[in-house]
Amino acid sequence: MPDALSARRLSRRGLLAAGGAATLATLLAACGKDDAAKPAAGNGSGPWAFTDDRGTKVEAPARPARVVAFTGVAAALIDFGLDKQLVGVFGETKRADGTADPQAGDLNVEGVEILGNVWGEFSLEKYAALRPELLVTHMYDPDALWYVPDESKAKILPLAPSVAITTARVPMTKPIERYAALAESLGADLSAKKVTDGKARFDAAAEAVRQAVKANPGIKVMACSGSPDLFYVSNPKVSTDLMYFAELGVDIVVPTKLESGDYFEALSWESAGKFPADLILLDNRSTALQAKDLTAKPTWQQLPAVKANQVSPWDAVPRFSYAGSAPLLENLATAIRNAKKVS
Repeated sequence: MPDALSARRLSRRGLLAAGGAATLATLLAACGKDDAAKPAAGNGSGPWAFTDDRGTKVEAPARPARVVAFTGVAAALIDFGLDKQLVGVFGETKRADGTADPQAGDLNVEGVEILGNVWGEFSLEKYAALRPELLVTHMYDPDALWYVPDESKAKILPLAPSVAITTARVPMTKPIERYAALAESLGADLSAKKVTDGKARFDAAAEAVRQAVKANPGIKVMACSGSPDLFYVSNPKVSTDLMYFAELGVDIVVPTKLESGDYFEALSWESAGKFPADLILLDNRSTALQAKDLTAKPTWQQLPAVKANQVSPWDAVPRFSYAGSAPLLENLATAIRNAKKVS
């Protein structure tokens, strides 16, 4: 999900960028169009087209060879077999010590231009210098381009065609399929062993979650994110990964007093115990407080799952590829199998 801490800056762009008038139904209907992904002929000669989740048919005279993407998108496209086409990224890419952010996956962070490393950073000058042929990012709300700053998007978007893929209110498998289709249209071979192995691992991990739920029934799971002032409980009816976990049988806390966008409920730390849970999935991004940072919060320490040491890291913005998402399912299956009823 978008940064829960960003919720106060955005709304899921208020976590996200301001949305347009298109409805989600329109967006999802667009996903099924016959021309959603048309690979260019031969080695990239000839016209290229892809219909994104805004319902926009993005066209170019030739297959784009210079792609700039949100870091997590770039990592997903690499998992599907792209490589040299990715010339620039934006979003958390390098940690303070210079190592790759987990969001970057197998992306060579030294081999791409980093246009911005935090929310709100996007160098227009660097972007223009890359001579981009395609911009790709997530879309959590209609027409809201993830990590493309509202204040400069009017200058950014005219420089190259853009593709946006819906990453909310649909199960996680949907954006994975859409990014696979985009990668294929850009020249990736989805029958390559790397890709099929990733799919097999994902399918096995999904089944492991189903079996863990059956073997250890009744485990209540809460996905959350911590900030200095607020405790955010995420909504499985909107967050794409949590929606998929629920489809696999996981019993996930559903918050009741949702903020704008319906992504989460923001609780004061005094109210952190509002929702009983046996297992906590804690946002592991650098923008959120981690378990070690929360020890000073008495109400955190009093949560039954925390007392039982049943807190598992949660990738709140998943890498939407089979290879990127399989470990999330594997970790979830292990956490559920090992959890005890404590709430």
